[in-house]
Amino acid sequence: MTFKTADLYDQYGDDLRTCEPIFRDFGGKSRFHGPIVTVKCFEDNSFVKSTLAEPGAGRVLVVDAGGSRRCAMLGDLIAASAVEQGWAGVVLFGCVRDTVEIGQMPLGVKALASIPRKSERRGEGQRDIPVSFAGVRFAPGDHIYCDEDGILVADRAL
Repeated sequence: MTFKTADLYDQYGDDLRTCEPIFRDFGGKSRFHGPIVTVKCFEDNSFVKSTLAEPGAGRVLVVDAGGSRRCAMLGDLIAASAVEQGWAGVVLFGCVRDTVEIGQMPLGVKALASIPRKSERRGEGQRDIPVSFAGVRFAPGDHIYCDEDGILVADRAL
């Protein structure tokens, strides 16, 4: 599907939720979309790693990492696993690292910033629950549309 978020907004308007413009593109794909899978965790990327190691089938992982800028929740090894498993992308309310390598991968990645420090792995977090950040509620099964202009979320596939 070829799309532009601006065109989708013009067509569907009030049926969409629009994220605040706080994210930067880090992946090799700036346009990506798919059904949402959610993870909520704070400075522990155990659930990010385990989720992206599963078959993605074109889905997008939305991670509420609490907006922490103290450590990265996604690096090149986990991103490479996501590519191998067929994930369309990751939207991360937190940080990434290994940005040069991630930028060369066929994966959409939106995050707040980059930082070299890695996260802890304590096995803490939650999956497949509604999360909210950037002024938007994301629920498992919603559909997300991301491009250079921003992020839109819909209750259904458009």
